[in-house]
Amino acid sequence: MHTTFAIVGTGIVGERIIQQLQQNEQAKIIAIFDENNVRLTEIANKYDLQATTSYEEVLALKPDWVYIGTPPASHAELSNQASEAGLNVLCEKPLAHDATDGLHMVEATGKSNTRTAMHFPLMYSPSVRHMMKLVRSGEIGSVVRIELNAHFQDWPRPWQQNPWIGSREQGGFVREVFPHYLQLMCRMFGELSIHHHQTTYPTDVTLAETSVLATGATENNIPFLLNGLSGIGQKENLTYIVYGTNGVLKLRNWSELSIARKNSAFEILTSFDSVRTLVDECIAASNEKESNLVPFEEGLEVQRLIDSLLE
Repeated sequence: MHTTFAIVGTGIVGERIIQQLQQNEQAKIIAIFDENNVRLTEIANKYDLQATTSYEEVLALKPDWVYIGTPPASHAELSNQASEAGLNVLCEKPLAHDATDGLHMVEATGKSNTRTAMHFPLMYSPSVRHMMKLVRSGEIGSVVRIELNAHFQDWPRPWQQNPWIGSREQGGFVREVFPHYLQLMCRMFGELSIHHHQTTYPTDVTLAETSVLATGATENNIPFLLNGLSGIGQKENLTYIVYGTNGVLKLRNWSELSIARKNSAFEILTSFDSVRTLVDECIAASNEKESNLVPFEEGLEVQRLIDSLLE
């Protein structure tokens, strides 16, 4: 028996979710919807899917999961309608436009007792899970510092052009990229607190941030540094680094994991255990089996960190 999904929002990331679902024999997409009728028709024809004319039509079909891949300001309303209809919700990051909307989403799904999940691909990456395993096992000793460096030649990136991704209201790399790593940090080290931050914006008040520099600490007082910068003369580079007393782990550009030990250079690691995909985990949860999902509650904690960085 299939676990059914409806796709709301058929942008670049929504299309990736469609591809993941169609690769899983236990999943079935029963509807897609997008307010952009041209894009909706294009995706429906490309993947042989049933396009719907309204969100209400999507909800009436009663899919097991509704995927919400729309701009952040619309997440709360769409999620709350789905949970009121008794449907499980898989939401894009960030959770919402702000923590107030995010809290309403958590409360609504709590009342309806529906399952929630967020699309944080790092959680379903073999190299990332291996990184987490190495830290937990003490392979690099005691952790003494964590750093995130997110550098972009341009924002928005050339492949990511849409009306909102570069806006101060809903876009920017703090909303679009930082959540992935903040969630990973929370999962690895517990609650995070931001102590100081400096966020720089362009003179055009409609445009998103160009620079963020922040310091903080984990619940066990491990210091961390967040360093984001756009509009610079280098190719995009993302590095998440965990410094330990016996070694250092570096995750570069989402999936390249390397380790350095005392008196040795960084060595790229290539052998990892397989992990279940996000789709696998959603299916498992629907079948009342143990699953590894990122619930809305976890997304809300990340949202609060984002809000504080953008103050």
